Amino acid sequence: MYHLPTNTGWIEVICGPMFSGKTEELIRRLTRAQIAKQKVAIFKPKIDDRYAKEEIVSHSRHKIDSVIVESPWEILELAKHAEVVGVDETQFLGMDIVHVVQKLADAGKRVICAGLDTDFRGLPFEPMPQLLSIAEYIDKMLAICVKCGNPAKHTQRIVESRDLVLVGEYDAYEPRCRRCFVPPQTHPPTSEQLSLTESKKG
Repeated sequence: MYHLPTNTGWIEVICGPMFSGKTEELIRRLTRAQIAKQKVAIFKPKIDDRYAKEEIVSHSRHKIDSVIVESPWEILELAKHAEVVGVDETQFLGMDIVHVVQKLADAGKRVICAGLDTDFRGLPFEPMPQLLSIAEYIDKMLAICVKCGNPAKHTQRIVESRDLVLVGEYDAYEPRCRRCFVPPQTHPPTSEQLSLTESKKG
């Protein structure tokens, strides 16, 4: 349990791969703030419409009402009366979200951001590394590797696409551990490569 500050704002970041419980943890914290009668404002990027357009929904189908934004700068105006601000799928909001989050925290608000810290290549997914560097509190969530059952820190893309942003679910991604993760090749990976080569297993 954190020793939370008083009379100041702060930033919390919940990060990790897909299927690790980031959104569920975000919903849990925001729900507790609502129970405590705090003024809560919740946002998600327009691109994320997998489950619902005006709700944040976890993979286990827990949900909470939210507001869709196209630009992170919209959050400054929409959250001006909030005490607690939650942002899901933060990685889709671009580098400007870093400045917005700083301004919100400097204004005395508790800001909770959830998002992927690495992309399908296993590389840092901006702007999350920037948010991690300015946050007071960080939680790294882990999923379960579908290949071996170890803790998984990677998101394995299992469809052929080179796009950095490809919104999907279990049909497009699965969690993998360090050992079972197969980085993308110069050419789209084959099904055999995604199933792991014998040398990778050894």
